[in-house]
Amino acid sequence: MTFDHLEPVTVGDLTFDVRTLGPDDGEPVMLLHGFPETSLSWSAVAPILAEAGFRVFAPDQRGYSPDARPTSISDYAMENLVADVLGLADALGLGTFHLVGHDWGAAVGWVVAAHHGDRLRTFTAVSVPHLAAYNTALRGDSDQQERASYIRLMRQEGKTEEVLSADDGRRLGAMYDGKIPATHVDAYLDFFREPAALTGALAWYRAMTAALADLPSVSVPTTFVWSDGDWAIGRASAEACEQHVTGPFTFVELTDVSHWIPEEAPAVLADATLDRLRG
Repeated sequence: MTFDHLEPVTVGDLTFDVRTLGPDDGEPVMLLHGFPETSLSWSAVAPILAEAGFRVFAPDQRGYSPDARPTSISDYAMENLVADVLGLADALGLGTFHLVGHDWGAAVGWVVAAHHGDRLRTFTAVSVPHLAAYNTALRGDSDQQERASYIRLMRQEGKTEEVLSADDGRRLGAMYDGKIPATHVDAYLDFFREPAALTGALAWYRAMTAALADLPSVSVPTTFVWSDGDWAIGRASAEACEQHVTGPFTFVELTDVSHWIPEEAPAVLADATLDRLRG
């Protein structure tokens, strides 16, 4: 099985590039990538899910797909990112579906699960916990405050692009910690050399508001996968996640794996995801 081909899927005025894999009659699973990555980040996870009989859809999200790249920061408000997920599901003919998200994709997934849980069969969040748990730690935990200090840079229009693009993307490449395949690093660096792509991706940070801290609890059956080697998310955030899930919940802690779980530990992540999909 390959996961290389991108198909266009139109939602309103936007057209998203979507990778698809697995049997046509398989239960649908949507995979949401994070920053600074694309749907390519799921290339080792998706085949495992597909071989297990699931139909996998992995979009390049708003700001990443060239034809889904509006220019106003307000266009990247969380409500629009969530509407993209639901719109993609509608365009693909999915009534209910399983949702898996990593990093920013997990953040969007939590909001989908909290406000549109009737559309989800299950939810698997990778690296990023429930946003209320994260924000509680951000207010009171010095470790999480230090880990989140990079966000200030990401929100500076123009400055971030300058810093991450300098020296042929040296600092951007360093974010991957040497933990993901070199071919993926090369693909991402090439992708983000397009200024509009980098600015579109960074607009997610610039559009976020404090309202995310008040996200309601989630009743959807949920698995949260986190590693103790994550440089962005600390233990206080991760362990508080369970307090914000009222439905069936599983916390999977990985050891000595970085933030880039889908690419560094795809088999382990796929197993944890399949446990939730089948549960």
